[in-house]
Amino acid sequence: MGVIMEDAIEALADHVIETKLEDIPSTAIRAAKTYILDTIGVGLAGSIGPYVEELVSTFENSIIDPENSARVIGQNIRLSPGKAALLNGFQIHNSEFDCVHEEAVVHTMTVLLATLLADADKRGGVKGETLMRASVLGVDVACNLGVAASSALQFFRPATAGAFAAVVAVACARGFDKDRLLRAFSLAYIQLSGTMQAHTEGSSLLALQIGLNAQNALAACDLAENGLPGLRGVLEGRFGYFGLIEAAGDIHSVLPTLQQNWRITEVAHKPFPSGRATHGIVDAIRELQMHNEIDANEVVRLEARVPSLINHLVGRPVHDKMEISYARLNGQYAAAVMLQNKFIGIHDYTDEAIRNKKLIDLAKKVEIIVNDNPDPNALSPVEIDIYMQNGQKLSKRIETVYGNPQKPLSREAHLTKFRTNWQVAKVGLKEEDSEKLITLVDNLESVTDTRKLIDLVTG
Repeated sequence: MGVIMEDAIEALADHVIETKLEDIPSTAIRAAKTYILDTIGVGLAGSIGPYVEELVSTFENSIIDPENSARVIGQNIRLSPGKAALLNGFQIHNSEFDCVHEEAVVHTMTVLLATLLADADKRGGVKGETLMRASVLGVDVACNLGVAASSALQFFRPATAGAFAAVVAVACARGFDKDRLLRAFSLAYIQLSGTMQAHTEGSSLLALQIGLNAQNALAACDLAENGLPGLRGVLEGRFGYFGLIEAAGDIHSVLPTLQQNWRITEVAHKPFPSGRATHGIVDAIRELQMHNEIDANEVVRLEARVPSLINHLVGRPVHDKMEISYARLNGQYAAAVMLQNKFIGIHDYTDEAIRNKKLIDLAKKVEIIVNDNPDPNALSPVEIDIYMQNGQKLSKRIETVYGNPQKPLSREAHLTKFRTNWQVAKVGLKEEDSEKLITLVDNLESVTDTRKLIDLVTG
């Protein structure tokens, strides 16, 4: 059957196959529940995002057999499972609100949950316990790939590493053995896609790359289940993941941490719907606002000194003809919104909001400067200086960004984010059902079919 040999992918496969739910610590289980709910909520918010209607109209005729279809978060439609996974993934990422592992630079739950929900909806009978185990182990695999990488991003790592996470999740749900999982990893690897050019341009195609990898991960599992062979060097071959997708890295540096560092406990919440790379600047402003009255009208200049990755990801210049996706990945705009509103919400990223001349003029007062941090994957520290008309200078250094497990959102803030996202879903959802979903996720151990969650978020 083409079993993979002598490649580190085997160690990751062993970790997935051998780890039972009872082996996973309660801290990881709690984190899984938190980010499952968070990710579903973010997908609901994404259902009203740019180009969703275009994707729906493109794929709405993809169903051949209604019995083999799947629903989409926040929509009242059925698509083929692959297209449902694609649209789920697009919606979860298009608002830049999805959780992220900062060291790995991977949006850990995005491809994973987009794929698993589509597969679970088609197949039925996927228990809440399986959803938790699949989430923990999928995040482990994707994050260890990211942590092992030592070079700057050249492919879009949330999509590429995310595809491996999705394969793990579906494999857990379908009960794959090691051979089948290894072949599914291979079949996902040969389909990996996601250029950083989309991020560089601030394009909505960034979220589409997430969706395409979700679709491809599901196809990989289907193909493996039907007997297609695998590769011998998925990670370490001459043209394997650490030689082609990542320019440099050492997967063996993280293998000893399996069963010790549960990566899902290291995942960061995103309190604001903008690129995580904006959050250090925004958090510094937030903390200064907690102790100072800052009138945005009196700000002369804001200087932000940031690692090179932040400048690469969100240092693009603000202008008055931005697309929404470009604005979400713009550090100047995020800083201006925080200065003026003391918060950044979903409605700060509409065509009307990003054309606000007052905001754009304020954003142009923000200067992003690269510091001397040598780590190409660092998102901190971030330092800002705000210069006021009266000559006052306000300064703040951020080592740990709000939403990181070391500086977490409270449960109240987490649920407020979820409820706010619930309210804007394209398909009208009952307010009381949001509380039912919170209760179901809190008690996933008792959920006999994940479809019960999907019922609540599809109208």
